[in-house]
Amino acid sequence: MKLKTLSLAVGCTLFAAMPLRVALAADEPIQPVPPVKQINLALVELGKKLYFDPRLSKSGFISCNSCHNLSMGGTDNIPTSIGDHWQQGPINAPTVLNSSMNLAQFWDGRAADLQAQAGGPIANPGEMAFSHTLAVHVLESIPQYMREFKQAFGTDRINIDEVTAAIAEFEKTLVTPNSRFDKWLLGDKQALNDTELAGYQLFKNSGCTACHNGPAVGGNSFQKMGIVEPYKGNGVEGRSAVTGKDADRFNFKVPTLRNVELTYPYFHDGAANTLGEAVDTMGRIQLGRKFSADETASIVAFLKTLTGDQPTFLMPILPPSSDNTPRPTPFAAK
Repeated sequence: MKLKTLSLAVGCTLFAAMPLRVALAADEPIQPVPPVKQINLALVELGKKLYFDPRLSKSGFISCNSCHNLSMGGTDNIPTSIGDHWQQGPINAPTVLNSSMNLAQFWDGRAADLQAQAGGPIANPGEMAFSHTLAVHVLESIPQYMREFKQAFGTDRINIDEVTAAIAEFEKTLVTPNSRFDKWLLGDKQALNDTELAGYQLFKNSGCTACHNGPAVGGNSFQKMGIVEPYKGNGVEGRSAVTGKDADRFNFKVPTLRNVELTYPYFHDGAANTLGEAVDTMGRIQLGRKFSADETASIVAFLKTLTGDQPTFLMPILPPSSDNTPRPTPFAAK
């Protein structure tokens, strides 16, 4: 198989082109998005096809990209996602962008890594509604996939671990470096205006960086939603569903704030439609603080500087189905 060169904005140009200046990042709670390292390009190309392939779902209509749309900040911009037979999901789809930096996957952290996460939606009856065994059988009915899996893994059969490993390898490439804030961290004093800088200082001084820190500006801890004031959400219990501990009730993985202007609506239930609303709510229930309209506007201005270069690549041409491959049945009885 002749692999196409993957054209991804992985940040190498940025780091190579920066003047030799003392970086500010070491003194800040947020660090620049690092470039992609140590990826297997054969797996990336295979995983990219699988990510966009709806044949991994029971209906043949839903792909990973359905809920984590790479044209929409790696999410779907609706409060809770749409699953098999138009089922309404219980929780907001977190962005897949920069997800390799998370300490765990899903809002409740039930998947340890990207590979463990990739298999979950395929077999979830409310999402892609398939089984791992049937998904593998579909892939094995497609001759080009059989060739590509053999070239990538050296085996004559496909298994679900290979499927999820390939998807995870592709997802590792979905990082978004080169935001204006990263440029500022790396010494470009002109990258942010006065309002944005004031918003960042307020963001830090108010205590937001206690949870939203590191390269992903979040994603590295679990925190209770509603520390100062209870959060009146949709009743999803959060981390306690995984640990069985009542102390973890309403604890959720802190979301990344990278590209946050693209990933509305906000929170695990998608209840906040705008960044201003999200800032106001978090200030009140997490910090016990009521931000003024000007303060909220300055924090929102700062948050918009976290939008980085979006992943760019040639859209994959999916292998054609064989005569034995099941055809899509999106309108079939459940």
